[in-house]
Formats: sequence, C-alpha cells, structure tokens
Amino acid sequence: MRDVLDQLVAIWRSGETAGLGTVVRTFRSAPRPAGASMVVAPDGSVSGSVSGGCVEGSVYDAASTTLLTTVPVLERYGVTDDDAFAVGLTCGGILDVFVEPISRTTFPELEMLAESIASDTPVSVATVISHPDRSRVGLHIVLGHSGASGSLGSPRSDAAVVDDARGLLATGQSAVLTYGPDGERLGEGMEVFVASHAPRPRMLVFGAIDFASAVAEQGVFLGYRVTVCDARAVFATAARFPAAADVVVDWPHRYLAAELEAGALDSRTVICVLTHDPKFDVPLLAVALRHERFAFVGAMGSRRTHDERTDRLKEAGLTDDELARLSSPIGLDLGARTPQETAVSIAAQIVARRWGGSGEPLTDRAGRIHHDSAMGNTS
Repeated sequence: MRDVLDQLVAIWRSGETAGLGTVVRTFRSAPRPAGASMVVAPDGSVSGSVSGGCVEGSVYDAASTTLLTTVPVLERYGVTDDDAFAVGLTCGGILDVFVEPISRTTFPELEMLAESIASDTPVSVATVISHPDRSRVGLHIVLGHSGASGSLGSPRSDAAVVDDARGLLATGQSAVLTYGPDGERLGEGMEVFVASHAPRPRMLVFGAIDFASAVAEQGVFLGYRVTVCDARAVFATAARFPAAADVVVDWPHRYLAAELEAGALDSRTVICVLTHDPKFDVPLLAVALRHERFAFVGAMGSRRTHDERTDRLKEAGLTDDELARLSSPIGLDLGARTPQETAVSIAAQIVARRWGGSGEPLTDRAGRIHHDSAMGNTS
C-alpha cells in the first residue's frame, strides 16, 4: 500500500471514495507480492499495480464496480489455465485480490495508518476479507505503537487478531489468518489479512561524492531510507543530496557506531562505502564488518585499492570470516562508467543479495525467475 498511499489519502481527505485492490495471497509464480495495491479514483484514474500488468484490467473493473456498489469482494485470478489466459495471468500464478471501497466512512482509521507509515513507525492493518456475516467484510483494525484503533465486529475477534497481528508486526510479516466467525482460533469462516508496514530499511552511504548522489537516488527508488554521511561539511550538504532523508556531518566510523549503539540499524540495513580513502573507510569498515546484522556491506575502489584496504583491515585485527562479509569492489559487472551507471550496478548487487539472485542474464538460466528473500523480510 505504501506506493499508493498518497493518492489514497488525498481521496479520503477530500471526502470521496476510492476503490482499493490489494493482493492478499499468492500461489506459485505470482508477479507481485501480498500487499501490492491498486487505487481507482472517483474520476477513473489509476495508481499502483497488483500484477505488473497481468490482471490490471479485471481488478480495475472490480474496483470501479465497488465504487458504485460500496460492496467489498475477494477475487481469485488464475485458478485454471483458461482463467489465467482470460485475464492475462500467463505466468501460471494465482492471486487473491481483495477489492474494497475506501472512504472516511468505511476506513476512518486510515489517517492513523498514513501518519505511522510516513513517520517510519511500525504499524499494521488487519482487514476482514471473508466472513459469513457480509456486514463484517471490509472492517479494519490499525495497530501501532499507541495501541489499536477500529474493530472487526466483536471484542473476541478484536482481541485474537490484535494478539496475532502484534507477532506479525514484530517480524515484519504479512499474512492471511483464519478464525471462527467470532475469532475462535481453531475455527473457520473468518479470514483476516494482516498487512505489516515495518519502517523502511536503511541505506547508509558514506562519502559525499558525485557517485553518492546517484547511489542515494537508486536507494530511494528501491524503497530505502537513505542517509549520506561524510566528515567534510563543505561536501555533506542537503543541497547536494536531495534524495537523501538525512545528510550527516560526522566521522563515518563514529556515526555508524552511534547508530548501532542506539539500535537504529537492523538486518535489512545496507552500507555503501564510497570514500576509498583509508583514513575514512578502514575504521568505518572495521566497525561494519564486526557486526553480522547488516544485509550488505560494499566498498568502492579499484582492485588495487581493495587489496591495500584488505591488508589494512587485517592489520586492524579483522578475521577472514569478517572480511568475507565485504563486497569489494562494489557492484555487478555491467561495464558501468558514469556515476548513474555505477549506481545501477550497486543497486543491482543489493537486489541480488536480497533475493539470492545470481546476477547472470535470465536467458542463460533455467527455473524460477522470482526468488524468495535471501536476507529476511524487507516489507
């Protein structure tokens, strides 16, 4: 939902109704993950995607109908080969899409959800997507740091779902949960989609150079909250790095150590060291590589720079296992030359690390195109 939230909230605040289609469950080679959303505005315009193009037309029609009827529906696409080709889901996957009307009346808790997501505060939203009592389909609870807001139709249902949603939120997972009609844990009849919105993962870019600006832009494009850090105040300015959420003037190793001490980094954090200056990158990498929690640590430089850097890190006491965590020279072999091309090669390596990709051309490989996460949930 994050990528369509601005459009959805704008319609909500105007007092109008939007049609929202959300992928709640996927099977086999589905093109988009659970949580992917499409918004249809009252004027018929569209934001977002639920399938990368495969079933957009069908979901658009369903959302447009929901705008008129205000009745939420749970649709399945790709159940059979005939159905798959009829809606364009030729990848062989199956999507369950929940289509609902969103307005101040149907979802009064949307403001709380939007504020939490905007402030990078962990929050989840639980939505009834199936229930014997049709009046309860589409009810929501938003669960954030300040507690829960909304109701799924009964105190027992609310208590059961809030407990389970807290567990999913703690691990950043989204899932469809099944209960009895009144929240009975071993029952059937009520299905609830819990969408967890963890804070954006962080990308720390060290070295306020022209390459850093391009890397910051790629990081934001991939969904990271980007911080650029450099000890030189004349270079580390917000004007030079407009894509970054934060531009910090500090010694890189000192800033990284402070963020670790504050618990501000997690297993999704990626670190790009672009300084290629021993007085900055050696103490910085000594801090970074001694911690196993980071998803990616890469450093820019030539192969000669890498060899010299490795020798200095060994002199600083780093072990072979710790040095093995370093991706250097950073990036995939794309033949990149410009800062923008280099940033693409770095972003490609980060994506490959996230999903366990090989970095090889797909034409040279067989088997599944999509990978399961190789470094934990990043939603």
